[in-house]
Amino acid sequence: MNWFIFYLDNLFHLNLDEHGIYPRTLSGFQGVLFSPFLHGDLNHIASNTVPLFILTTALIYFYRYVSLKVLVYGILFSGIITWVIGRESYHIGASSLIYVLVSFIFFKGIQTHYYRLVALSLSVILVYGGLVWYVFPKVDETISWEGHLAGLITGFVLALYYKTPEYKKVIKYDWEHPDFNPMEDKFMQRFDENGNFVNLPEIEPDEEIQSNYFSNFPIDYTIVESEKNESKPEL
Repeated sequence: MNWFIFYLDNLFHLNLDEHGIYPRTLSGFQGVLFSPFLHGDLNHIASNTVPLFILTTALIYFYRYVSLKVLVYGILFSGIITWVIGRESYHIGASSLIYVLVSFIFFKGIQTHYYRLVALSLSVILVYGGLVWYVFPKVDETISWEGHLAGLITGFVLALYYKTPEYKKVIKYDWEHPDFNPMEDKFMQRFDENGNFVNLPEIEPDEEIQSNYFSNFPIDYTIVESEKNESKPEL
């Protein structure tokens, strides 16, 4: 959609930039909804497209049940914060939403303590960690650091607010159970206290050996010796 709007804006010279966020003005409040879909030039929209696609895909895949809420409220709240703290200029672009996604995925993954989501969080920081510098003023006067900061704050708050399922490691083996007692395990009984391999204890002679096969009728066995034929076959 962003590329389609960008194409129409440049083709018909619509000057859609004026529908971006203009802080602390009533007319500029409309940009809270419109600004993520507006971009100033080709370099601006191209630099936002790839991270927005990757992060949105990761959000939907790993946090499917809250992904739509994070996207909608991320746009709204980051836009409102930008409208409050921003400079008197038009703020446009999807970079605020990108910061929402980076912040949410990172903090939510760390919060779950689930190794796959923690790995995702570390991957996001590894790839997009350099973005944190652009939440500070005077790093680059041509960008909206206010929008970036608003997105970072919004993503952090949404990560704390929305609860996700409690991820637990799937138990495959008996020894992974918390109530596992190695003294009752047949395999562990083959090792002594020093970790040396030993055989299972022998069964005492007076212990009754139970058979897995039983019958309600008495069974008598008769052994019959076979008669051997002493004659040899003729050739």
